[in-house]
Amino acid sequence: MNRLFNRSAIEVRPLAERVNKIDFARDRVDPDAYEPHLDDAARENVARAADEIRAARGVGASVMLAFGAHAIKNGLSPVLVRLMDGGWVTHFATNGAGVIHDWEFAFQGFSGEDVRRYVNEGQFGIWEETGAYLNLAIAVGAYLGLGYGESVGAFVAHDGLTIPESGELDETLAAGARRGADAAALERAAAAADLKTLLPHVRARSGFLRVAHPFKANGLQAAAYTAGVPFTAHPMFGHDIIYTHPLNCGAAIGRTAERDFLSFTDSVNRLEGGVYLSVGSAVMSPMIFEKALSMSRNAARQRGAVIERFTLHVVDLAKAAWDWTRDGEPPLDNPAYYLRFCKTFSRMGGRMTYTSADNRAFLVALLRELEKGKRTV
Repeated sequence: MNRLFNRSAIEVRPLAERVNKIDFARDRVDPDAYEPHLDDAARENVARAADEIRAARGVGASVMLAFGAHAIKNGLSPVLVRLMDGGWVTHFATNGAGVIHDWEFAFQGFSGEDVRRYVNEGQFGIWEETGAYLNLAIAVGAYLGLGYGESVGAFVAHDGLTIPESGELDETLAAGARRGADAAALERAAAAADLKTLLPHVRARSGFLRVAHPFKANGLQAAAYTAGVPFTAHPMFGHDIIYTHPLNCGAAIGRTAERDFLSFTDSVNRLEGGVYLSVGSAVMSPMIFEKALSMSRNAARQRGAVIERFTLHVVDLAKAAWDWTRDGEPPLDNPAYYLRFCKTFSRMGGRMTYTSADNRAFLVALLRELEKGKRTV
């Protein structure tokens, strides 16, 4: 049997001791004041994307925006919230780091640590509030049947969370242990067991745990939760700093992330006539999209439907060395073949457009283009 590292051996420090590189108040993007610098090709792609989004919303099709953590770190949540409030985006998806930065902005107004410095000190990512609160929110969310992004969004929106009484958890465990218990009872009992193992390490064992988020207006997750717009998180185990904390529970991560993947797939299932925007996500977005699209097409085929008329807008900083729209997939001896996100999306069908642009410039320009016309319902 492999030996396991004991996380209780590490020293977890208060988040207030961390030096942060990003001040949201200073670095936020004001959608009305920011001046997007785009070349002619990028502006043409923005205009096309806006037309396609208007058409998609007109027929009730999904408009999905998947993004990497830098969209949050770059202070774009005011832009994303306005895209949501205008009814233009029907689903947001990000990775685990996107969730963390969004939460830290809501909690303290700052985020972003010096990786080189803190890894050298053996302190990178090992911060009490980020690790304890997010892991606890996810574990409680798993028990309540929420998704990953939904769990954190609810935590911020409500300025805390309700920890179930120990007796309630015991009753849930007993219900799952009864002969003939159905799958739902078994799953809820397992989530109760996960949560029960964490409670001895939590200062509030039951009842409402108040955690103020004085800067919640900075965050996208709480806004999406309040508006009822899906905000899904798609983490990879070990990628995010919350895995360093002793309260991390892999089963709770898995339960909530599974729900988010199925929510994401449900939105892909309504992508016929829709638009999928992938902004600054080289791995997460293309990998989950190809599986979700295959699942959705499988189900569509069985009901005599298709999912083939949609557009894909891929945005990243890398300069385009190949015209994927005109020339398709490059040969194996061309370095462009190994640009994973373009290669994956080019195989999905629909119409793919690649835009080389800063995510701030692209999304602000897109918002302004959309707001030129009539706002959708």
